[in-house]
Amino acid sequence: MGVELPVTRPRRLRQNAAVRAMVAETRLHPRDFVLPVFVKEGATAPTPISSMPGVVQHTLDSLVDEARACVAAGVGGFMIFGVPTTKDAVGSGGDDPDGILNVAVTRVREAVGDDLVVMADLCLDEFTDHGHCGVLDEQGRVDNDATLERYASMAVAQARAGAHAVGPSGMMDGQVRVVRSALDEAGFIDTIVFAYSAKYASGFYGPFREAVESSLVGDRATYQQDPANVVDALREIQLDLDEGADIVMVKPALPNLDVVRAATEIATVPVAAYQISGEYSMIEAAAERGWIDRRRCALEALTSIKRAGAQITLTYYAREAAAWLGA
Repeated sequence: MGVELPVTRPRRLRQNAAVRAMVAETRLHPRDFVLPVFVKEGATAPTPISSMPGVVQHTLDSLVDEARACVAAGVGGFMIFGVPTTKDAVGSGGDDPDGILNVAVTRVREAVGDDLVVMADLCLDEFTDHGHCGVLDEQGRVDNDATLERYASMAVAQARAGAHAVGPSGMMDGQVRVVRSALDEAGFIDTIVFAYSAKYASGFYGPFREAVESSLVGDRATYQQDPANVVDALREIQLDLDEGADIVMVKPALPNLDVVRAATEIATVPVAAYQISGEYSMIEAAAERGWIDRRRCALEALTSIKRAGAQITLTYYAREAAAWLGA
């Protein structure tokens, strides 16, 4: 008796690159990407970040060059993190008009106008001498409500500097409502609130802490999401939606693709995900050792994030991936 051959052959739609491209369900585009960048106060030359090969702490001039390169590549956005030379208990540099982050936002916005969505990270961790995302009370705990006052001031400072979008990332209760109210009261009704809505207390942040020269001792588990929880994350996302977030984000991306998918099922605004430093550095480290194909794995990771439902992805591959897609 002969073998009964299949009638249905899914492999027909995988037979060559042209067919695979035609039937692909998920397509990446440079406008999907936001490039996170670091700018260091007083720097006279870009400084490589050892744990993030290919990523640097920029000078103001090299930051502007990077922004212009992103425009040329068709990248969608540019998220700026400041690295100050001095820090204090309340993160005074965060809302100082002459602080590195606000100066950088102004320089970039002047250079690119509306050709790139200029975003500012709205958090105190880079600016505090203790490294936490908020101010501390007498017992050394992060004071939620006192921190909100600082976020309101930072939001207005960043909008004045020219940010199209501010990214409250400290995971303080009520941060989106406070930021939105402060912006509106100051007349910045068009400034976008790009909310870090489900930000997990992850082990993948290590390289980022080098990038921003973090002063943190310990962790942020008392205010960031527990990696064991998804219902709690969805509660946070819903609160941010109710408080006026224009975009909600899940961070990190790859360990939390289930959360990204769940977010798309409740969100009435765009959903973003952040492929964070540790995710990037794992690919880089394995590729350096010849264990994986760097470009293939980077694009596969980005595709999986979009397939999970993220319309926007923050990634250190943004400009390079844009070039790959156009090749």
